[in-house]
Amino acid sequence: MRRVFMMVLVLMVSASFGGVGRLLEAGGLSGPGGVDQERKPPVPPKRVLIVYFSHSGNTRELANQIHRNVGGDLFEIVTVQPYPREYKEVLAVAKRERDSQFRPKLSKRVKNLDDYDLVFLGYPNWYGTLPMALMSFLEENDLSGKTIAPFCTHGGGRWGESVETIKRLCPRSTLLEGLAVEGGLVKSSQGDVADWLRKLGRLRE
Repeated sequence: MRRVFMMVLVLMVSASFGGVGRLLEAGGLSGPGGVDQERKPPVPPKRVLIVYFSHSGNTRELANQIHRNVGGDLFEIVTVQPYPREYKEVLAVAKRERDSQFRPKLSKRVKNLDDYDLVFLGYPNWYGTLPMALMSFLEENDLSGKTIAPFCTHGGGRWGESVETIKRLCPRSTLLEGLAVEGGLVKSSQGDVADWLRKLGRLRE
């Protein structure tokens, strides 16, 4: 009789531990105390927007290289009044706009800008500063609370005053280290783009 009683007791203890194990596997218990474990929701990745203004196509090419490495959405800034295609003519227009602080009208707007956390902002260096189309965009769109990663193409002047202008127009944004690429070297700049994005922690390996 004693032997039968011991066998029944062993079976009861085994069943009890098996039930606890199944609860632990299911997340119903966090440990010996039997306290419910609250699972924290995963932190969503930052949504990326790549905004750029391009005239010759160099900045567009750079934007596409960034897009291939980080994903996200592309948005090209386009003016209602197109710029001349001839190089000397567009330089003359750019200089007049800069000197008069003219703000060209833009043909479209970003939809759901609030959805984005990280904004890559690209442009050519025109006369040592931002093209006025970029000024229009930054004044029409509030980037407060967002992180901005600037990139520019240039003919030798690198950033000029453009980064300081972005800081002035976006005082409540976080400005990351940018990437400046000479216009004639854009098509062979994949390595520089990857190194920059890796430094920012945004490169998809």
